[in-house]
Amino acid sequence: MMQQYHGIKKKLPDDVLLFFRLGDFYELFFEDAKEAASILNVALTRRNDVPMCGVPHHAAEGYIGKLVKSGKRVAIAEQTTDPQPGKIVEREVRQVISAGTIDNLNLLDANRPNYLAAVCQSGKAYGLAHLDHSTGEFRLTQFNDRESLVDELNRIAPAETLYPDDQEDEWSAYPGAIAGDGYTFLEATAKDLLCEHFNTQSLDGFGCAQMPAAVGAAGAILHYVKYLLHRTTDHIKKLTSYTQTDFVQIDAASQRNLDLVESRSGNKHTLLHALNRTSTPMGSRLLRHWILHPIDDIDRLMERQDFIAALIEQPFIHEQVRTTLKQIRDIERSTGRLAQGSGNARDLLSLATSLDRIPELKDHLTAINTAHEPKILEELSPRLRDLSELSNHITSALVEEPPASLKDGGLFADGFHEELDTLRAASREGKQWLAELQEAEAERTGIKSLKVKYNAVFGYFIEITKANLANVPDDYVRKQTTANAERFITEELKLMEDKILGADERAKTLEYTLFIELRGSVLAHMDEIQDTAAALAIVDVLSGLAETARAFDYRRPHLTNDDTLTINGGRHPVLDQTLVDEKFVPNDTLLDRDDNLVVLITGPNMAGKSTYIRQVALLTLMAQIGSFIPADEATIGLVDRIFTRVGASDDLARGQSTFMVEMNETSLIINNATSRSLVILDEIGRGTATFDGLSIAWAVAEHLHDIIGARTLFATHYHELTRLSQSRKAVQNCSVAVREWNDRIIFLRKIVQGSANRSYGIQVARLAGLPPEIIHRAKDILAHLETQSATPKARKTAKPEEKNMPSLGLFEE
Repeated sequence: MMQQYHGIKKKLPDDVLLFFRLGDFYELFFEDAKEAASILNVALTRRNDVPMCGVPHHAAEGYIGKLVKSGKRVAIAEQTTDPQPGKIVEREVRQVISAGTIDNLNLLDANRPNYLAAVCQSGKAYGLAHLDHSTGEFRLTQFNDRESLVDELNRIAPAETLYPDDQEDEWSAYPGAIAGDGYTFLEATAKDLLCEHFNTQSLDGFGCAQMPAAVGAAGAILHYVKYLLHRTTDHIKKLTSYTQTDFVQIDAASQRNLDLVESRSGNKHTLLHALNRTSTPMGSRLLRHWILHPIDDIDRLMERQDFIAALIEQPFIHEQVRTTLKQIRDIERSTGRLAQGSGNARDLLSLATSLDRIPELKDHLTAINTAHEPKILEELSPRLRDLSELSNHITSALVEEPPASLKDGGLFADGFHEELDTLRAASREGKQWLAELQEAEAERTGIKSLKVKYNAVFGYFIEITKANLANVPDDYVRKQTTANAERFITEELKLMEDKILGADERAKTLEYTLFIELRGSVLAHMDEIQDTAAALAIVDVLSGLAETARAFDYRRPHLTNDDTLTINGGRHPVLDQTLVDEKFVPNDTLLDRDDNLVVLITGPNMAGKSTYIRQVALLTLMAQIGSFIPADEATIGLVDRIFTRVGASDDLARGQSTFMVEMNETSLIINNATSRSLVILDEIGRGTATFDGLSIAWAVAEHLHDIIGARTLFATHYHELTRLSQSRKAVQNCSVAVREWNDRIIFLRKIVQGSANRSYGIQVARLAGLPPEIIHRAKDILAHLETQSATPKARKTAKPEEKNMPSLGLFEE
């Protein structure tokens, strides 16, 4: 057996742990056992000086999940032949489970995809492909620069990233990075594999014929899943290509700065959480995709808006739609599990329950007033297939609550299959006979405690306690001795045992065969089911956005292709829902090419500058997924990219200071922004000397205004920067209103015209809790510095006690 183990183990990559099936357990040996025992907190034992540990096969999924979450890959070696005396049981690896290919629903986050990605460089092109193996979603794209690929990689956040083994320096630092054979990334190799899988002559129909690096990445994923992980790929029915121009580009830093789907302060403080009122896991995953991939196709956006408006205007129908959607399960992942062979009868029933609701949902959508019928329904309605015949077949075949195991019987309802009913009847009759036998034998022998029992090793037997052995009849044959009893068998009992167990075994075998047939009949409709699920997800997202709009009084923004961005009474979509201690103060925004191209915003810390400029970016993004927005009214001129540079911190891993990180992000904006972009800047140049920082900020603002022409909101503490409005017609100054009272400040959270004349830094320091003596000393120093920076005459009148103050030294000339 150990020779067999070593033979299997040497075919696996070194970092893969081998679960080796031995009867009712999966065992691990040698270094695998040491590593797994530590992670799983199970006992590490030894046999013949071989370290080993094991877990019960019926509870293996939980243990495997724990190993995968710790970064391990796990190979499952199953027994493929029945045990026979004198022969070793054959075993083979049926699948390798990795972070990017988990199919156990208990280990997956239902609200986000679980991507396996592949990246590679080919010449000057960078290819990216990603597969959600749990659903079959398969996409690829190609970039001209590495930074754009990294931005998209951050957007999709894969659980595992495959890269060519000869490009280790480029990609090995990414989380979940795994080296793959370089030849699998070659375009020719990948193309052959993809064409074979999709049964096509070329890849032209997938729109990726001119994407050699992307094709290489996609082929490498398919090879990895199919041949290295031994996983089923039958449910991967479509390959979707896309380009940068298909979506509004949001770089990795901007994704973080806007807290789109994840936040350092908790995921309740994200745009996704604020908008997500979907009813199904498919809808939740699609909404996440939309937020990370906004679009600038005005026609598609208006179709989404029309549907949301129709639901809001017809609340009764909207409620019916949502009620029906809430009864629909995760069709995509249930189908994926069934296709991969890991799904059970419960997955089939879950699928049937969901498919049953489709006709009802279509009826609700059809009832939408024809005067408001959204054009998007013309596309979605035909895709919502009526598969009730299939769902009826499933529900009529299976019991209401089938067991999780497929090989222990009890899956199918009585009356579904004649032969199965006959075998079950034989088994039931035999068990009734056993009950009658126990009663008769107890009376015949006078042993009232006599029991007829069963176990998997000895089959059926008659158990008699030792105190009653004197009354055992001569026709009883001793079978086994236990601590407190003896076990016997009779010829009559042996004959009935063969009949019962034979019927049970044949019934279980037949049920498994029937399940495979039933599953096959479902998978024959795979394309229709997957397309129906995709259409359902769109309906769910738009229904959820309508619910959010209704609940928080969102309004429909007017969309244009010009350069105007006007928002009246705009509110921050996250803070508007989460603020507890104060009510959110709405604000207006005006950006255009004529007079308001670059808006400089001054005001103290904590006054709300950062919140305001982020708010504008988020409302623009919401409009470009088709959502209504928290505002009284708005006109959004669509953008091609959204850039945000907010705050900064050291990047110690790459040896970069706060200022270098800030300059890198600024450089990215300057080198990539266009006249159709929206740029959000929160401080530039604060990480270096005052004059250096001011000079950089000034030059950046001029460049955005004069050269790029991008709509820009620029929050700054450099009051000198406001002078730009004197030389640039389209630069406007705004500030956050504050009021002073008893030497304290009150933040009004209102954006007003004109620049701030003070920074109120000392008052903010007081709010932060600095000791009074520091506050008083700071005020004295500030007064002195302000005197120094004034005219020479004012400096001459400085009081003698100010001689111990620091010298500003800025205006000596």
